[in-house]
Order: sequence, then structure tokens, then C-alpha cells
Amino acid sequence: MTDAQVKDVDLYVATGRDKHGVAVETSGDPPSPGASPKEAMREKLRTEAGRAVYKMRKAIVEPVFGQIKEQRGFRRFSLRGKENVSREWKLVCAVSNLLKLFRAGGVLEMA
Repeated sequence: MTDAQVKDVDLYVATGRDKHGVAVETSGDPPSPGASPKEAMREKLRTEAGRAVYKMRKAIVEPVFGQIKEQRGFRRFSLRGKENVSREWKLVCAVSNLLKLFRAGGVLEMA
């Protein structure tokens, strides 16, 4: 990856779709020196460590999106424009988090 904002972040980004039930061959070989960023990421994800890290998204990130879609009924943004959509998404996430805290019996303290 070449963006300066993510230079110190160990990224794991999908490069395509894997079919369900089909085994993906793993490799321990490093990407070739002239590999494009996409090819390098594909090789990184084919390692045992890469597959283990990437599949954790199913337990950490994906359930949150499913809960927001199903329980909140949030299927599309009401506003237009990147800045407005960003604000709307932050509001949706804040509501989701506050409801989880409320249901868990958490006490909010004012800063």
C-alpha cells in the first residue's frame, strides 16, 4: 500500500471473493519484488497468518453491520454527499453503541 496515512498500519484488504466451501490454497512465499499492491495483498492473504487475521472480521466487524441493518432497519442513507453521509453514519453508530450500553445496564458519566 502506498498511501502515507496508512504507512504504519498492517492492512488486510480483500482482493476478490472466495467461494463458500472451496478451499483456498495457502502459500508461504513472499510476493515478487515487482508485484502490484493488489498482487502483494493477494499473496499476503494466502499465508496461514493472513487468512487467520482476515477471517476474524467475521466475528468483529461484520456482526455490527448486520445488527445495524436488521435491528435498526438502516438500509440506505437519507442524505447526499460524502460529508453528510459520514455524519449520518456516525449518528447511526452512536445510536447503536448507546443502545448496547443501555441494554447492558451501563452508566454514562458526563465528561
